[in-house]
Amino acid sequence: MTAGLKQDAKITTLPFADLSHTDLPQTDLPGTDVPDTDLAVSLRRVFVRDMVMHTSIGVYDHEKEAPQRVRINLDLAVLEGDGVQNDDISTVLSYEDLVVGTRRICQDGHVNLVETLGEKLADMCLADRRVRKVIVRVEKLDVFEDVSAVGVEIERHNIAR
Repeated sequence: MTAGLKQDAKITTLPFADLSHTDLPQTDLPGTDVPDTDLAVSLRRVFVRDMVMHTSIGVYDHEKEAPQRVRINLDLAVLEGDGVQNDDISTVLSYEDLVVGTRRICQDGHVNLVETLGEKLADMCLADRRVRKVIVRVEKLDVFEDVSAVGVEIERHNIAR
């Protein structure tokens, strides 16, 4: 058995993030290994879907000559806190900020790997303390004639905040 995996007769699960060092109350629900903070905290999904940009990316010389098309998807789990207050945009995470930030990162010079671009985008998203989890997908669209896309999807968490 791999370290950290928990297995019973029918199910193998990965350990959930340890939230004991956060400022959230830590009590387990009776009969489960799940802290009730995982169930009691309300999350909102904020997303940017299928954003297509030109960016300088790739390890090969021919990839460094001209920008390539990439498709970016961001999916964030955001703590709601007190929720939307007075229909005021300043009380929520703005997807416009995500789009503008993504454009800035993609225009910020050459990166060799889609993994590097994905990490930069994840860092941008996790800079907001309300973001608990982000899934970033970066796809290069024009690498192979017979393949619609190649790329990477990463998941990162803000558990220490």
